Amino acid sequence: MVRPLPARGRVPAALAVLTAGLMAFHGAVPNTPGRVGSVLESFLPWLGVAVVPLFLCGLLRRAPATLVALLLPVAVWTHLFGDLLLPPDAAGPRELVVVQHNVADDNPDPAGTARALAGTGADLIALEELVPDALPVYERALAARYPHHVVRGTVGLWSRHPLSGARTVDIKPADLTGPWSRGLRAVAATPHGEVAVYVAHLPSVRIGPRGLASARRDESAGLLGRAVAAEPLDRVVLLGDLNGTADDRGLDPLTSRLGVARRGFAPSFPAGLPVVRIDQVMARSATVAHVRALPATGSDHLPVAARVALH
Repeated sequence: MVRPLPARGRVPAALAVLTAGLMAFHGAVPNTPGRVGSVLESFLPWLGVAVVPLFLCGLLRRAPATLVALLLPVAVWTHLFGDLLLPPDAAGPRELVVVQHNVADDNPDPAGTARALAGTGADLIALEELVPDALPVYERALAARYPHHVVRGTVGLWSRHPLSGARTVDIKPADLTGPWSRGLRAVAATPHGEVAVYVAHLPSVRIGPRGLASARRDESAGLLGRAVAAEPLDRVVLLGDLNGTADDRGLDPLTSRLGVARRGFAPSFPAGLPVVRIDQVMARSATVAHVRALPATGSDHLPVAARVALH
């Protein structure tokens, strides 16, 4: 005869199973109303934190069933995110180091920010929220180490290697009027061959009483995804403030075509207490081997640096 689960363990055990289910089947959570699915996916790794109070509850209530049930969310979390905790692989011979940073249009110290980024020694540096008053400051501070650069609207790319084929990438949502340019594409002639580099700043999202307002971000991601799909070069690196995590289905037009980081969490926003990484490095015919957050600058985002191994 099967004994029923003790009453004191039923609720926390059920919550453990629910947590595991939300992580494993987050794609089944509907996005209406309020883009609930995207909200869940934006903070998906943090669902693992629920294990801690449930574990303590199981101990205090002496509920073995709860402790056993907690093995399920632990296993699911490890399957989904465990690789990100592993140390990076050894650097290979065909790697680029890239830096992505939304420098913030109200950055009080653009010169200091530029010096910090130049000090990374990266091959490529992508910047967003470049305003006219600050742009000359970045150009002067980065010129010595990064003699090649291109700017389109409020996004820019600085490179140690020659750039060619620079053009604007139109990712402007249809309902916006007036000047709005947040995408560019250029070809970097690296020592390992040509790489098409895209820099983008997708529209912001907001969480309010009606949920997540992300329609413009999602539309812009779709436009960028189509541009990447049409890119004639095999090797592509995308750097940008995408205003979404790699798990957010709103970025599916990009994550379905480009690989994301294999190692490293690197939360980048907000800079004071970073909880999500919305500053992304993605690649095609290349592997984003590792990503890490860099020290804070004058921005509300942290810079992120990544190693990209070219195939």
